[in-house]
Amino acid sequence: MSESSNKITYFLAGASIGALVALLFAPKSGRELRSDISDATRRGIDYTTESAKALGEKASHLYTSGREKTSELYHLGKEKASHLLESGKGLLDEQRDRVAAAIEAGKQAYREKKAEALALNPKETTDSEPAL
Repeated sequence: MSESSNKITYFLAGASIGALVALLFAPKSGRELRSDISDATRRGIDYTTESAKALGEKASHLYTSGREKTSELYHLGKEKASHLLESGKGLLDEQRDRVAAAIEAGKQAYREKKAEALALNPKETTDSEPAL
């Protein structure tokens, strides 16, 4: 409960006790006094019942609202995570293709340099060269 709700509750409890004490010291007959106490008690019970119903409805509304918000946030997070996963896969595929192209370019450059070296020095044998 909030601080203002606590203050209201204490005020109402104090007012009820004050009314009861005032009734006890009032110059009334026993029957009238009992009737007044009974009426005050019924009003207090009615107020408490209405307050409990209102509080129950508010709690139910807050629960439903919180559940809906949580569900929305869950689905939004799930969509974003899925999108990020797909983006990451796309970037990974792109990088893999770049690395494969770089490796192939390196192999081609090696073959060209090897061919140049063999053209300049035809006496070297190809037995000592690593296979690609």
